[in-house]
Amino acid sequence: MLTPKLSTQHSALSAALVIFAKAPIPGQVKTRLCPPLTPDEAATLHGSFVLDTLERTKAAVATFKLPLDRYLACAPSSTLVFFRIMEERQGVKLLDQAGDNLGARMNHAFETLFARGYTRGLIVGTDTPSLPLERYQQALTALESHDLVLGPALDGGYYLIGLNRPIPDLFTGIPWSTKQVLALTQEKARALGLKAALLESWRDVDTISDLDELIEASVLDAKKPKRDQSFSSRTAGALQLLAKRLRSRA
Repeated sequence: MLTPKLSTQHSALSAALVIFAKAPIPGQVKTRLCPPLTPDEAATLHGSFVLDTLERTKAAVATFKLPLDRYLACAPSSTLVFFRIMEERQGVKLLDQAGDNLGARMNHAFETLFARGYTRGLIVGTDTPSLPLERYQQALTALESHDLVLGPALDGGYYLIGLNRPIPDLFTGIPWSTKQVLALTQEKARALGLKAALLESWRDVDTISDLDELIEASVLDAKKPKRDQSFSSRTAGALQLLAKRLRSRA
């Protein structure tokens, strides 16, 4: 069962956002970046991405006054100190991820949200550290007139999914972590008669080429006025350090 670590009392807010995150444990996260990154470097970068997503979702809620409760769906366990610190410092409620694959875990999270009385739910990953804040507003608004909203990733998956009711069939028979994820999800949506909305595409970070693109984007972002920058100084610094290390290893 997906066990909440805080009170199960329903919120007065109508919608919830679940951030899916793995603990930054070397050798267990961002393994497709290793090599050339070391497991420690990959874990440090992942941890920064988790913090970015927490900070930016908090900023989106405040900026657009979104009626969103924020949850952090934790793997391998919400009892880890890293997640407890995030709970305290970032004001999120903790859930344990439960299920044999990503689809089962997402479906379980949605079922938990709707069982708690929410009328709209969003799930986002942590691989898009510079995702524009307005994407959350757009996704939430889309669910007022659509059954499903998807944020397409450039690799053929999606970085965000939103529903206004449980739809378990959307998460079965999908070859997760492949280029077919978005297309097959859209096919399922059409077969189920769902009205779907698409957000603007965005790059997530899974491969070294993705990381190279992100490093370049962070360089360009640093040239903008501070108020317009999308990257945290923490992640921008980490990316530039990794860029130097990768050049030296090459």
